[in-house]
Amino acid sequence: MSQLNVAVLTVSDTRNIETDKSGGYLISEIEAAGHKLATREIVIDDIYHIRAVLSQWIAEQNIHAVIITGGTGFYGRDSTPEAVLPLFDKTMPGFGELFRSVSYEEIGSSTIQSRAIGGLANNTVIFCLPGSTGACRTGWSKIIKEQLTLEYSPCNFVKLLKTGKH
Repeated sequence: MSQLNVAVLTVSDTRNIETDKSGGYLISEIEAAGHKLATREIVIDDIYHIRAVLSQWIAEQNIHAVIITGGTGFYGRDSTPEAVLPLFDKTMPGFGELFRSVSYEEIGSSTIQSRAIGGLANNTVIFCLPGSTGACRTGWSKIIKEQLTLEYSPCNFVKLLKTGKH
């Protein structure tokens, strides 16, 4: 297995380290899968705050993947897709499509309100998930975990990342 350095960004106007259950869940799963937490931050739901942190992480050679939780809905300040899309070198339409498909099995048509997205920027894979712990569990266990594993066939993202191990 190839160990990756994964960063977790929580987008929220109300959460802090103690109340960020979704970020905490992702960190525990990342580490359980044999990866290393590169860094973790919580930022307010603001396009420029999100972009500033993500741009810095994309530029760093030692961050291979980023998982963002929160800000993907249609409410008020939800702005994660607007912040992240301009930073992608390549978008990953299949991630959002697959997320909504598997999420439909769990929450029905409410999944249409999810604007989960993914893509690549400077050979860093980025997944943007809704802020609920359930959505993070769905995204991680049914999609992301496999895609961050070198052994997963026929294809995975590890081979595309700036790890120097492929």
